[in-house]
Parts: sequence; C-alpha cells; structure tokens
Amino acid sequence: MLLARGPEQEEVFARARQAREESFGATVVLRGVIEVTNVCRVNCDYCPMRRDNTRGNDRYFMSADEILERAVRIKDAGIDIILLQGGETPRELAAVEEAVPRIKELFGGRAEVLLNLGNMRKDQYARLREAGATSYILKHETSDPRLHRELRHESLDERLRCLRDLLDLGYKVGTGLISDLPGQSLDSVVDDIELAGELGVHMCSVSPFVPAPDTPLQLRLPGSVDLALNVLACLRISYPELLIPSVSALEKTSTGGQSRGLAAGANVMTVNFTGDSDRHRYLIYGKDRFVVKMQHVQELVRAAGLEVRGSVFLDDAVPAASR
Repeated sequence: MLLARGPEQEEVFARARQAREESFGATVVLRGVIEVTNVCRVNCDYCPMRRDNTRGNDRYFMSADEILERAVRIKDAGIDIILLQGGETPRELAAVEEAVPRIKELFGGRAEVLLNLGNMRKDQYARLREAGATSYILKHETSDPRLHRELRHESLDERLRCLRDLLDLGYKVGTGLISDLPGQSLDSVVDDIELAGELGVHMCSVSPFVPAPDTPLQLRLPGSVDLALNVLACLRISYPELLIPSVSALEKTSTGGQSRGLAAGANVMTVNFTGDSDRHRYLIYGKDRFVVKMQHVQELVRAAGLEVRGSVFLDDAVPAASR
C-alpha cells in the first residue's frame, strides 16, 4: 500500500475515504492556529527554527494579551479549536499558561485548546491541563531511535515518555511523522504507523520531508508526496477514528497536495491566524512556506464534497458548515 501508484493508489484512497466516512461522516474538523514563538531550544537538522539559527532569525514571543487578541479572530471565524503552536522554549510557557483560561472564558468554556509546544516535564503538562488545555500534539517525527538521535539530537525515548505522560494526564494526544527523511527506510515508516496504534493516540499527522534553507539538510531532495499520502491513507485504514490533518507541507511540496490529502482520508485542516508580522518570522519551512487561509480551506472542503465541523472532543460538537 505504501508503494501503490496509479489505479492501485486510487483504490487505497477510496478505502481510506470510506473508513473516514464510517467514523466521522462527510466532515472535516477545522482548527485555528496561533504561532506563539519562533524560538526553539532544539537543534533539529530539518528545521530553520533550530537552535543554531536562533540568533540569525528575527525572534519573537507573544504575550498572553496578544494570544487572546488572535483567539478572538478565531472565535469570530466560527472555529472552536485554538491551536497554540511554537518552538520549544520555556520562556513562552508563562504567557501560554495565562492565556489558556482566558481563551476558555472567551468561548464560554466551549473551546478545545490544543497545544503544540514540545517536550516538558510532567508537572508542566499538568499545570497546563489544570489551566484548561484539552489536547496536545507532540510529533515523534521518526520511530527509528538511531535516526531520531541523528536528526533531532535528542532521544526517542524521551519523546515517547512525554507522549505517555500526556496520555496519563488525560490529554487528547496527537503524534506525527515525517516521511522520506534522509536515511529513513520504508520499514521504519511502517513502524511509525504501528507506533500510533501502540501508543493509543487520538491524532496523527504525516508530512513529507521539506528541505529548508539554513539547515544541514537544505540540499537534500524533497520527500515524495505520494508516499506521504499513502502513509496517511494507511493510517486512516488501520485506525479509522484518528484525527488526521491534511498538512500545509503537502501544499508546499506539491500544488493541490492538501486536496489530495483529503482524497486520501484526512479529516482535519488548520487555518493560520498568526498576525502578519509574526507569521513571516515563523520559519517552519523557510520564509516562503505555504500559509493556509480560510478561503483556501473552504474551497478545498467544498470541492471534496465535505463540510466543516467543530471539535470532536467537545461533548456536543456539531457540524459547522455554515458558520
């Protein structure tokens, strides 16, 4: 299935779409993301926000007030999932901890606050959970311990410890992988798929490798979109109830990539609500990354014959196609 192309690939995608519809109906979950800082303590070889680039980057940290201002725009757009995402740095935690309960109050308690802020101690995760955070994304990136250490310069075991801590604290948890990383085998990708099931997570993403400027891997070839889409479809078929996004890296690598992500069984899309000045400094794939706007999402979802819905983690989440 991972190697399928042409008619065989279309058959895999059809099976994935059927599995999605059986679990979620003809719906796509919509998130709004606020990128709270571009500073990171980790030195991943594939990321322009890596620690060794920090001094050369135009650094920023959002305050709780600034985060809340962007959350108001998410609420006004009719979205009830607020994703606070940023580089891994303890400096931003105080602002996030202050912002989370204010966001919940803004939404009258009817909001999913989703965090993506990297490795922390269990007590730090617990404080954010107590503040009102609902869910957490922590991508394992690659399940190959050697490759993980080589590219992230940290241990896979520590990443998995964090994922298990999050699950233990009652978070709805997401992981994710990068396909076609330099040095990655196809067997390793199979391990990535199986890891999502073994952990018992609620969400999993797939991004094709994107060679980014000012990184040690900038001259490597980009990852195959077809492989990433096949991994996505395999995840959907293997674990039908996972939330699986059609990520911006698919569009960055191949025009129409996010549309193909929906065709392969994805059921989540994320709209960017970071302010203009900060958005251009959040160098996740470099300065020319693809920024997902609301109109782009609406057009893709409509073309796929789907409708937008709210969080599946809120008790009475309902379709929100006309919001």
